[in-house]
Amino acid sequence: MALEITDSNFEEYVLKADKPVIIDFWAEWCGPCRMVGPIVQEIGEEYAGKTVVGKVNVDDNPGVTAKFGIRNIPTILFFKDGKVVDKQVGAVPKQVLSSKLEAIL
Repeated sequence: MALEITDSNFEEYVLKADKPVIIDFWAEWCGPCRMVGPIVQEIGEEYAGKTVVGKVNVDDNPGVTAKFGIRNIPTILFFKDGKVVDKQVGAVPKQVLSSKLEAIL
């Protein structure tokens, strides 16, 4: 299950995480986001214990959205040791996201 990441808990859940983190930046009105959402959930279940998976609603969390320059959604950021190590913009097949995650595990 994906965590709900907000402006207030971002540092705790993402920057201080002891595992790689995948963050899905999305919005309810975004069609491609609704396609990617279930894929991100599946990855969270498959990699439970190995990674942290979270979702940031860009409409509700402008601080963290602006901090990472998110202009197009869905955008998925991959973090390791509190730093962005990879990025995917737009809807892609699950295999693309899984391979990016495998590269940082």
